[in-house]
Amino acid sequence: MDTLIDDTGSQLAQRIKLERDARGWSLADLAERASVSKATISKIEREEASPTATILVRIAAAFDLTLAGLLLRAEGGHNRLARATDQPTWQDPATGYVRTQVFNRPDHPVEIVRVELPPGQHVAMPASSYAHIRQVVWVQNGVLTISEGGDQHELHAGDCLGFGPPGDVVLANHAAAPCFYVVALARH
Repeated sequence: MDTLIDDTGSQLAQRIKLERDARGWSLADLAERASVSKATISKIEREEASPTATILVRIAAAFDLTLAGLLLRAEGGHNRLARATDQPTWQDPATGYVRTQVFNRPDHPVEIVRVELPPGQHVAMPASSYAHIRQVVWVQNGVLTISEGGDQHELHAGDCLGFGPPGDVVLANHAAAPCFYVVALARH
């Protein structure tokens, strides 16, 4: 999985299989629950394909986890202190989107993620990925366009948007420079 920046790929593949096996689900069961093809899940578990952010979100939601929760379980992190050098980073093979898990613990309701979205790219997240969380996006640098249901918001550096009820969301960078933003989310 060459698009992963650290060793998360192998751990993630193993974790997806472990989560699926722990529930007694076949590949077909997970594929149906996640709306992802059985072949894609099989390739991910065998480390023959790198999952996109959208696919990982769908798989995590099928397990009733956030993306951060799935990644944390894969990496086995349990420290209260999240040193910058230990924060796992993952890159979406489809968009080049780089996601750094700044803070996440299974026993804490808040997660913090830092994202770099390259110019001209977008990431679509299904409503199911927001079913059990509330989140806020805070733009650090650049311009981020967020389409949430029928609403569209253009956020500039320093702008912050709290998401409404779960709905399909598209995060887009229409600018010529990368956009950096922070996502803070809470489980409820």
